[in-house]
Amino acid sequence: EAPRALIDETIFGWHQEAAGYKVRHVPATLPDMLKTREMLRWEYEPQLGRSADQAIGASEDRLDWMRSARSDYEIALPLHELRAFARAEGYYAGLPAPVRAAQLDRLGQISDQLYPRLRLYVFDARRVFSAPVTVFGPLLAVIYLGRHYVAFRDSQRVGAITQHFDWLVREAEIGARDFPALLKTLQDEVRASP
Repeated sequence: EAPRALIDETIFGWHQEAAGYKVRHVPATLPDMLKTREMLRWEYEPQLGRSADQAIGASEDRLDWMRSARSDYEIALPLHELRAFARAEGYYAGLPAPVRAAQLDRLGQISDQLYPRLRLYVFDARRVFSAPVTVFGPLLAVIYLGRHYVAFRDSQRVGAITQHFDWLVREAEIGARDFPALLKTLQDEVRASP
């Protein structure tokens, strides 16, 4: 089961188990551990209510853990997700411009601080597609369905999902080195919006 909460001990356990291995991740929205407190509150408060602050603290603990872990982390994001975020469209409708600007600033700061251990790639979903997945080294691959995770431990399936992620990276419109330039473009767009 996949509860809609930031305190997900199962996911954290998977990260701990994969310490020292590369973690590959395609998030459902923006990656939780890279979100600002204001972004997390906007996104999770409808489900978590008063416990949102506790969940946000747990998310920050996970980022701190990631910073000290020996694992490399690759994240692939669809370009339309970042554009929808910057423009407050679709899922992000109603998200205030100051929250969006601060979130883009945080993405830039963290990606700069942790590069090359943290690498972000941006793909065009019109050319390639991915469901939300996470691959924990050679140990485990997980597909997120919304209400449940489908987890695979057999090496053939883990290898197939790893190859899928690597395909996204090879086909990425924007590589990790060019990610800061995309963020600047999106930041300029947010600052120009009302």
